[in-house]
Amino acid sequence: MSVEADVRSILSRALDADEAGRKEEAIDLYGEAVEKILRLQDREKREKLNKFALHALDRAEKLKGITYSPKQTPPVHSPTTLSPGLPTAALKPVQSSAGTLASPSRSQPVLEISGSNRGYSNEEKRVLEHTSHINAKVYVPFMDIDLHEKFHFPLPFTDKDGPLELAPKQRRDFVQWIRVSELAEHPQLIVGDHADFYSIRQTIVSDCSFVASLAVASQFEKRFKRRILTSIIHPRNSRDEPVYNPSGKYSIRMHVNGIPRKVVIDDYLPLGRHNQILCSYSSNKNEFWVSLLEKAYMKLMGGYDFPGSNSNIDLHALTGWIPERALVKSNEPDFNADAVFERLREGLSLGRCLVTVATGELSDAEAERTGLVSTHAYAVLDMRVVNGVKLLQLKNPWSHLRWRGNYSELDAVHWTPELQRELNYDPKLAATYDNGVFWIDFPSIINFFDVFYLNWDPALFQYTYCIHQSWSAGVGPTKDAYNVGDNPQFSLTVPAGHGSVWILLTRHITSIEDFRENHEYITVLVYASGGKRVYYPTEPPPYIDGVRINSPHYLCKIRLDPNTERRYTLVVSQYEKTATIYYSLRAYCRTRFELKQLERRYATVENLNGEWKGKTAGGCLNHPQTYRNNPLYRLHVGPAATSNLVIELRGPRDYQVGLELTVASLEDSTVTAPFVSQKTGVYRSGFCVLDLEGIPAGVYQVRPSTFLPEQESPFFLKVKSSTNVVIEKLN
Repeated sequence: MSVEADVRSILSRALDADEAGRKEEAIDLYGEAVEKILRLQDREKREKLNKFALHALDRAEKLKGITYSPKQTPPVHSPTTLSPGLPTAALKPVQSSAGTLASPSRSQPVLEISGSNRGYSNEEKRVLEHTSHINAKVYVPFMDIDLHEKFHFPLPFTDKDGPLELAPKQRRDFVQWIRVSELAEHPQLIVGDHADFYSIRQTIVSDCSFVASLAVASQFEKRFKRRILTSIIHPRNSRDEPVYNPSGKYSIRMHVNGIPRKVVIDDYLPLGRHNQILCSYSSNKNEFWVSLLEKAYMKLMGGYDFPGSNSNIDLHALTGWIPERALVKSNEPDFNADAVFERLREGLSLGRCLVTVATGELSDAEAERTGLVSTHAYAVLDMRVVNGVKLLQLKNPWSHLRWRGNYSELDAVHWTPELQRELNYDPKLAATYDNGVFWIDFPSIINFFDVFYLNWDPALFQYTYCIHQSWSAGVGPTKDAYNVGDNPQFSLTVPAGHGSVWILLTRHITSIEDFRENHEYITVLVYASGGKRVYYPTEPPPYIDGVRINSPHYLCKIRLDPNTERRYTLVVSQYEKTATIYYSLRAYCRTRFELKQLERRYATVENLNGEWKGKTAGGCLNHPQTYRNNPLYRLHVGPAATSNLVIELRGPRDYQVGLELTVASLEDSTVTAPFVSQKTGVYRSGFCVLDLEGIPAGVYQVRPSTFLPEQESPFFLKVKSSTNVVIEKLN
């Protein structure tokens, strides 16, 4: 049976159940039809069946009593077709005929949209659909309809995606997959009134950053009474708390590839030969939130055989909080380690950010002497200054093996009675039980650690805006050494005021290999160029020159001018383009701003090959006798009154090249020419460009040249125009 016939059959059964009043059965069948459509690999077939998916979702929503009031939350985007990744990455709910993006829980911030509440472009729909396919599985958006999903079944639920791939260390001891109900007599998702970070235990899965992320997020929930972590787990009870499901089905809401997505798991966990579970767990034998959240994240990442990430990535997926890296030490002359500490301490104490810290490479001798683990993530639980001494409280995700230096429980010198009272810490008592929690001084952090990973609360801002795009590997030069004109570019207009606008670039990840072998180094360059397209990467120099990193997230901060509105150009840049990338660009600010893509529609693009050879290698105007011998082209622009024109010249990097455009005649004799001759200015290595707006219809002459005479070489000329043009060689 074809997929289309199968979908029609399921919908026919759904309609029969619907008409017979069998509501739950009808909803399940409608959902099954939608999932079959969304999982289709053939895009053409999937688009053909979209109408069925729309009807099925619409009817399922009506059966579940889902309604939408524009007066309460105005729609942000309105996609017109259903795709696996369509609803917006904005933090407000989105209404569409395909359903509504799930509203944030009461613990999550709701930011206003700054700028146009436009619908998604076709390009954005294509990007979000493409990156719904992660590690050979489809992760659809988490929508309002999912808040009413069916979790209870006559028989225990089994994930149709099958068991997760195990890591080699797990396979060595693996015996069977076992349900939570078989591991505990009275299983609970969370024991007590909060998720306890002290109970978290990492085992043999190499996800220390993820377990450290669980620790800092759960500690935040306890301290500030906001569910930023456990709010993503479904099903939930009437008090909006996640609960144990005897049927074994759970749905986890994770921020992945630009939008919140749904990760569905069953409650099978890997069991070892000594009757131990081979994954992270809670020390409370009846509690399973740690194991289930880890399973959902490992499923998303392709299985337990996970190469590891960092807490930036993990906490963003778990909470949607804004990721940032802060170096522990740097050779930059303006680096201030004390300022870094104070910024983190204040953010942590006020509940504005979550913090982890990672060690660098340590020798075996250093690791043995210090008690630290090489290239390992630690949760930062507290940061304090006592009598001028900067201290941090850390937790090893292993829940054992602690720091052995200054201010450890072994330190008999620094722990004065006053300090013990101030920190409510008894080193002698701590020495009796190793739970992986310890105090360490900031100078030791600088000596043995490399980087802080921060995630900031989006509620620090009032406005946000997001654009989803792709960048083809074949567009523009391989490296951004001399031309960024073909790079994705955006205009950012920010008002006068205090504070900053934060720009988050997120590269979408679709394969576990992106973590194992990630060669995509990305960044955002900021130019104070009035929001106009930039061509030369260093002329003028960037206002903010981004650091290219191979992490999926890059954060850039632009300070507002207190007196003047500013307009910037944002340029997405890669160190070396090796593959097409898909990405989201999101801005956050306390005041309204405008972010829009810089794009021009060209009616004509002409590519010509030319050559400086012999007599035609005439050099620049410094050599007037030979300059006129350079190749010459006639350019007919029109018939529209004015045109936007871009002329690019590419030659050998060893040669300095330039362009001159002169007016030969205008079609309308009453129009005054905007110039007699327009030049690219300083001769540049291998590339130059003329970018002109409002060019009157007429005939122009284009002359490419090298700086010195007798520099022979082929060259390439590209002419792009908003109207029809004709170009022909004259000599």
